[in-house]
Amino acid sequence: MRFSISRDKLLAPLQKVVSVVERKQTMAILSNVLLRLSGNCLELTGTDLEIQLVTQADVDTGDEGEITIPARKLLDICRSLPEGDTIKFEAMQDRLSIQCGRSRFSLNTLPAGNYPAFDLSPAELTVEFSSGLLKKAMEKTLYAMAQQDVRYYLNGLMLELASGYIRTVASDGHRLALYEGVLDHEFPQGRQIIIPRKGVMELFRLLGEDDSIVSTHIAANNIRIRVGNLNFSAKLIEGRFPDFQRVMPKEIVTVVTADKAMLKAALTRVAILSNEKFRGINVDVKDGIMTIESHNSEQEEAREEVEVDLEGPGASVGFNATYLLDAINNIDSEGVRLSLTEAANSALLEDLVDQSYKFVVMPLKL
Repeated sequence: MRFSISRDKLLAPLQKVVSVVERKQTMAILSNVLLRLSGNCLELTGTDLEIQLVTQADVDTGDEGEITIPARKLLDICRSLPEGDTIKFEAMQDRLSIQCGRSRFSLNTLPAGNYPAFDLSPAELTVEFSSGLLKKAMEKTLYAMAQQDVRYYLNGLMLELASGYIRTVASDGHRLALYEGVLDHEFPQGRQIIIPRKGVMELFRLLGEDDSIVSTHIAANNIRIRVGNLNFSAKLIEGRFPDFQRVMPKEIVTVVTADKAMLKAALTRVAILSNEKFRGINVDVKDGIMTIESHNSEQEEAREEVEVDLEGPGASVGFNATYLLDAINNIDSEGVRLSLTEAANSALLEDLVDQSYKFVVMPLKL
């Protein structure tokens, strides 16, 4: 296998696939990137067995073949070489020679035949929508995903596709984020899947905010999405996501509307003196004033007052300040609506303009 390619043409696709390669692997070959040359098309593949990225680059000249080489070493070499230079690669037995100008490198290789194949079962549902829509749906919810929860189905993002809408939901058991967007597709049967946390973060990084079309294929145990010339694949979390409708507040009696910037600033200041572990604050609303208080084990205290519009009776409830701030940071309107039930067993935060996303935060006993 022998080929020449511009350093600039190789660097961008190499950076994309290397992002899924873990630094510490149980299998040595998983630290490698697979290079496969056919004609003038160089295909690059990286995987950790849970996620796979495949992309292409055009070579100047070359002889067909395939090989695997250490991913991060190759990336570091390419980054360090001068822009615009041409890199020459030549594979010889278990070594790969890299030449660029007066620079010479020799890397160990492993046979391409030993590179693990990613399980890509036949697609059961195929749909196309804009990259910007999917990115927004993920952005508004991914922060609420659990991390290493024993309830494995919470360690990811629920994606639901049905006739007329796309829905994403994430929850860590203490809070829930929901987004619903409009789709111009009709499906004979809706589909609900759970994408693992790492796959969500990787896909979010790859998606653009434009109207370019991404093609999505959902199979029994994986999802495949084509973003430009890059193919993203991820295994799905088995199981069913909990019925999120059950935690949506019902029979709301208290509605508080506040200026988002003022509320965010007040919460940020009060949170400074909250307990470092639980980040607990108390929110008391009455007579058009929201009083926010915090204290910690060192007997330090903070207090803020924010003018609000209040509908219904007043209320007093404790919250994790971080959870409230995460929700408020994802609201785009200048105001935020906070709704409480009579028992104040959950709080619903909403955008005043766009009703496509909602946030539920569970109270904290202080």
